[in-house]
Amino acid sequence: MKTESMVPPVALQLYSVRAYAQEDFEGTVRRVAAMGYVGVEPAGFPGTTAEEAGQLFRSLGLKVPSAHMPLPLGEHQTEVIEAMEAIGSRRIISGRGPDGFASLDEIKRTCEIFNEAAAVARAHGMCFGIHNHWWEFTPVEGQYPYQVMLDYLEPDIFFQVDTYWVQTAGADVCQVLRELGNRAPLLHIKDGPCVKDMPMTAVGDGVMDFHAVLEAAGDAPEWLIVELDRCAGDMMEAVERSLRYLVAEGLGRGR
Repeated sequence: MKTESMVPPVALQLYSVRAYAQEDFEGTVRRVAAMGYVGVEPAGFPGTTAEEAGQLFRSLGLKVPSAHMPLPLGEHQTEVIEAMEAIGSRRIISGRGPDGFASLDEIKRTCEIFNEAAAVARAHGMCFGIHNHWWEFTPVEGQYPYQVMLDYLEPDIFFQVDTYWVQTAGADVCQVLRELGNRAPLLHIKDGPCVKDMPMTAVGDGVMDFHAVLEAAGDAPEWLIVELDRCAGDMMEAVERSLRYLVAEGLGRGR
């Protein structure tokens, strides 16, 4: 059994509460902190700036394990690097839509783009990671894009495995986590019916077996990050219940 210090802390992907954040970013983040989340993962800064958001996070004692950002390339490079510095986070996370995985040639091109992004991050003392959806685990020309990516990505690129989307695609999420090992330091945790177009639920109310998932992940996860893209009920209630479930089950650690 893991001791409390070995249990990964839980953060919230702020995209989950975007409807609230667009109206009142500071008030929303304060509510998230009051729930007991250890950290937050931004995906933009509606109605504020990265500098102001960073100050808010620090004032509330919230850690920022990572942030979802545009690819740090071209016109976005300076913006992304400066935003990451402002919020005090080193892990840049991005991805590509389904068109970037539509063929083997396109997957290889996607890997080239990710490798370029990783080089920029590396040059600024940061690291680059990929967040998946279901299309990285949907076969293309007889191969899983995820497996092709492992052959073409630089080894310091990490994976933020969205466990729900892996299972929704029909892949074995436990096997994926065993294969990735320490290359998957951040896990996205969401629950629901594992059907693409159906709303999600609070963690613990759906079909995901997070005891099995986290057993397969072993000691690799440094953070569990709750993300509910959409929810049939009240989102604030769902993200609070998600944290309570993870803590009560001994899977994650709150404040």
